[in-house]
Amino acid sequence: MEKMQKQNSTIRDLPRNVWAVSLTSFLMDISSEMVINIIPLFLFNTLGVRTHIIGIIEGVAEATASILKVFSGWLSDKLRGRKWIAVAGYGISALAKPFFYFAQSWGMVAGVRWADRVGKGVRTAPRDALVADSIEPHQRGLAFGFHRAADTGGAMVGLLIAALIVWLTQSTSLTLGENTFRTVVLISLIPAFLAVISLAAIARETRLKTEATAPQITFKRLGKPFLVFLLIVGVFDLGNSSDAFLVLRAQERGVSVLGIMLMLAAFNLIYALVSTPAGVLSDRVGRRRVIIGGWLVYGLIYLGFALAQQPWHVWVLYCAYGLYYGLAYGTAKAMVADLVTPDLRGTAYGTYNAILGIIDLPASLIAGVLWQGIGTWSGFGPSAPFLFGGSMAILAALALSIWKPKTISIATG
Repeated sequence: MEKMQKQNSTIRDLPRNVWAVSLTSFLMDISSEMVINIIPLFLFNTLGVRTHIIGIIEGVAEATASILKVFSGWLSDKLRGRKWIAVAGYGISALAKPFFYFAQSWGMVAGVRWADRVGKGVRTAPRDALVADSIEPHQRGLAFGFHRAADTGGAMVGLLIAALIVWLTQSTSLTLGENTFRTVVLISLIPAFLAVISLAAIARETRLKTEATAPQITFKRLGKPFLVFLLIVGVFDLGNSSDAFLVLRAQERGVSVLGIMLMLAAFNLIYALVSTPAGVLSDRVGRRRVIIGGWLVYGLIYLGFALAQQPWHVWVLYCAYGLYYGLAYGTAKAMVADLVTPDLRGTAYGTYNAILGIIDLPASLIAGVLWQGIGTWSGFGPSAPFLFGGSMAILAALALSIWKPKTISIATG
């Protein structure tokens, strides 16, 4: 009877903390997606910032978040508590967002953007650990899948709200107006602070039942298969610049600000629909094959962005971009667990996030320099970063197809 109950677990069976974390992620993603996707347009259209500066801002932001995930997870283990570190992370992001309203220079935008990503870096690992600590092993897939659905749902809602604001304030304009940006920022504050309140009020702290030990933040014991995989993923990630450049390319090809918002909402829908079936497929045919497929899709899409001529080309390509995320993004993280022993998975994920986060900076900087150059050099033009990114993805897919790890916990094709 107990086994039957485990097999028939439903969303209603999920504990209070999963609902609290999912609600918080839903609300914060509404807020974040409203603002983050139009920051590149605000920098480019309103403040006249060149693309290599935008690349630095985005690269540092993502690197900051990724590196901090290692230390926040370590701290939550050391302090034997998750909730209040996660609340603090959400609080940092919420408190940073109002300063976007007052930003008049790219330096201030960068400072606020980095502060927001500090919040993300602080909250992510303890939040995920809070979910894991609160559920039984047979509920993990359901719990994390439900949380991911709530997160992606919040992103879609946020983008649709931003699209509505753009439609009401500037209709089909190709460039983002300053007043529109500040209006979006003001409205985004409501779900941001509700997210902090919901986690603080609804979630309950979990206490570790075993003696806490601080994770080792080192390459030493992770093993050759993981390190080779990290190297190959690093090759791919060097061409995987910030999606801010996709937004700028869409505008450069004639997509209106309203069209960009709706395009991003469609992307999130496809991403959400593909992720779960892709995860199931990776269990059946192996992670490696699914990742290779995702990277090849990415390479073709980026080459398509380089060659795109009409606004509808960009629309089709960006919607197809959701296939890459659905196929490869989560599957690559699943493969990390396949390549290391269970006692090293926390360290492996921390290392994975940190290294790829560091690579985000040169990746976005390279994209910005290729597009508009630096100093007196004017760069190669808008197509260049996408030709580079597509080529790196195909190179990484080729490397992964040749490499066949032997010391792996489950078959990966």
